[in-house]
Amino acid sequence: MKITEQAIKAMPKLERVQLATSLPGAKPICLVGTSSHDGVTNLAPFSSVTHLGSNPVLIGMVTRPATVERHTLSNIMATNSWTLNLVHSGILEQAHQCSARYDISEFEATGLTPYFEPGISAPFVEQSRVRYALELREIIDIASNDTKLIVGEVIFIEVEEGMIQSDGGIALVQADTIASTALDTYFKLLEHKQLDYAKP
Repeated sequence: MKITEQAIKAMPKLERVQLATSLPGAKPICLVGTSSHDGVTNLAPFSSVTHLGSNPVLIGMVTRPATVERHTLSNIMATNSWTLNLVHSGILEQAHQCSARYDISEFEATGLTPYFEPGISAPFVEQSRVRYALELREIIDIASNDTKLIVGEVIFIEVEEGMIQSDGGIALVQADTIASTALDTYFKLLEHKQLDYAKP
């Protein structure tokens, strides 16, 4: 099957979104925790999160065009702070529901529990097994589609006991981390193998 540029542009919107978000394959799904200047908490699922560097540890995520009010983006711009909380199967339905438009905090609407670390204004999800806080470093405008790449430096990490492997990595399978494609499809991770560092 071959899909041309013309066919892509002619697709119904939701069908095109499903195709486009499936192209990179399964991606981590995170709940982004933010607070407004007034302390109103917000929680939103993001699957556009990626590692950008390890010294310093930088994480990027892409926001959709600001055609409507984007609480996550406005809160990050106001406070320079947010958290990323990896989703596991035990909180998947609640995490998915956070994508709905509420007039109250998603924490309150879904029953997820916010908690705060000293010196960090953004809320963590207590039920998440892998969570970390970031400080804003830059926001890069992507002119092609009016999205933004938000770049943050990791300043705090919290994982459940036993989740850090001997090589320093996080045991994502043990943490029951969920991946996603499209708007509604989720996957469990299964470790296939770990190979040696590649050298010529």
